[in-house]
Amino acid sequence: MLTSFRGPQAALFSAILAATAALPLASASAEDADEAAETSSVTVTGNVGLVTDYRFRGVSLSAGDPAIQGGATVTHESGFYVGTWASSLNVGGSTYGSIELDLFAGWSGKVSEGLGIDVGLLRYNYPNNAPGVKAEYMEPYATLSSTLGPVEAKLGVTYAWKQDSLGGRDNLYLFTKLAAGLPGTPITLNAGLGYTDGALAPPFQAGAADTTGLDWSLGASATVLGNVSLGVTYVGVEGPPIKGFTDDAIVGSVTFSF
Repeated sequence: MLTSFRGPQAALFSAILAATAALPLASASAEDADEAAETSSVTVTGNVGLVTDYRFRGVSLSAGDPAIQGGATVTHESGFYVGTWASSLNVGGSTYGSIELDLFAGWSGKVSEGLGIDVGLLRYNYPNNAPGVKAEYMEPYATLSSTLGPVEAKLGVTYAWKQDSLGGRDNLYLFTKLAAGLPGTPITLNAGLGYTDGALAPPFQAGAADTTGLDWSLGASATVLGNVSLGVTYVGVEGPPIKGFTDDAIVGSVTFSF
């Protein structure tokens, strides 16, 4: 783990209608719009950004080069949501192509006071990979979240069952994430640790008896200019360092959210 759902023509048409309406009616329309916004049961959020390296669980999927990423999520007030996320790729060959397009759906809410849960299903798609190559796979996920003093903590698990794209093997991924804001500043510190066991262990271990791996990250982000955030993260992964692939890296990012 970036768009707009309305074209410029629709926005222009709405503006023309508002400008040509009688003043009393325009005022009433504005009040109706405000009321509709307050009672809307659906919200749409999204973001678009640029990273200096697309790292997936510690491993570069852009050969150490920059990647464009973005996504959008539609959430109902009940907690159910659907969304999509995409990134440019550069992993060599034609197995995955140059685009990753993920689709997901799930539910998030509180299971008790101070404890949140997020469960769902994610499908990884590669729309321009080689014809006939099975690269897509699905992965259910679950995350628990809570606040420990000033620290926001998440503990999660994903599990991809045996699928053709995984060579008929399964994969388990356990992870934890921590985040804490610095008082009086727009800066948030964050850290992460992940453990992989199975088909998606770092590829340099392919064929080895040990199909496990660790990845970790430590970074900071800051919100500037309202919806724009800047970030820098140090990312590492267990195993021999392969330049532009599994070597430790400092990843920068700039993201616009809406």
